[in-house]
Amino acid sequence: MRFAAIADVHGNHLALEAVVADIRAQGIDAIVNLGDMASSPLEAGKTMDALMALDAVHVLGNHDRWLIDRPPEKLGSWDRPAYAQLDKQHLDWLRTIPPTQIFRDQVFLCHGTPGNDDLYWLETVTPDGSVTLSTLEAIEKEAEGISQSLILCAHTHIARAVRLGDGRMVVNPGSVGVPGFSYNVPYPHLIEAGTPDARYAVLELTGSEWRVTFRHVPYDHEAMAALARKKGFAEFASALATGWVR
Repeated sequence: MRFAAIADVHGNHLALEAVVADIRAQGIDAIVNLGDMASSPLEAGKTMDALMALDAVHVLGNHDRWLIDRPPEKLGSWDRPAYAQLDKQHLDWLRTIPPTQIFRDQVFLCHGTPGNDDLYWLETVTPDGSVTLSTLEAIEKEAEGISQSLILCAHTHIARAVRLGDGRMVVNPGSVGVPGFSYNVPYPHLIEAGTPDARYAVLELTGSEWRVTFRHVPYDHEAMAALARKKGFAEFASALATGWVR
């Protein structure tokens, strides 16, 4: 089995186009999408059109959920501009997407953790704002009850793979569309990829072992940064332009 995992597109249709083209260039047909598809000040409508047309297995992210379970006046700064670009068909489609899925019997898909789409799994934020690898014990606790040998998550935008003590692997493919952001939960912190490239992962089952390859794909990130800047999102523009939040 060989397939690609994408996540956290966040309305960046140019990054999505580049990643899908790279996936096809690898000779890969199967794609799973781990959520957070539209929310950002970028191109939510175009991105949703592309994802709805993509033959992929999708799960819902926390920002996707907020778009469909909150009134517009209660939406956050990334969700409001996205919601304004979405049609009824986009929102109705999101309502059909589950929070978790099993892919080909062997892969568990979620956005944050299996039980919480708004919780970091492989990373922990400390009170001083540092973002560190979670302890193996904490990671394994969230994986209790999952029998699949490969578990995919997203949400932190950090590409990472962790092998559990029993041999299972938990993988975050990184973010297609947003290489950096600031957040204040549970403590103020920054996520920074360090480059503006779009990211995804290729997963391959060889015998009984999973192999993961993280792909970094250049695209016209300056165009997306200029769009964010034009819409008044300077921090977002910085992340798109450089991979750093300034």
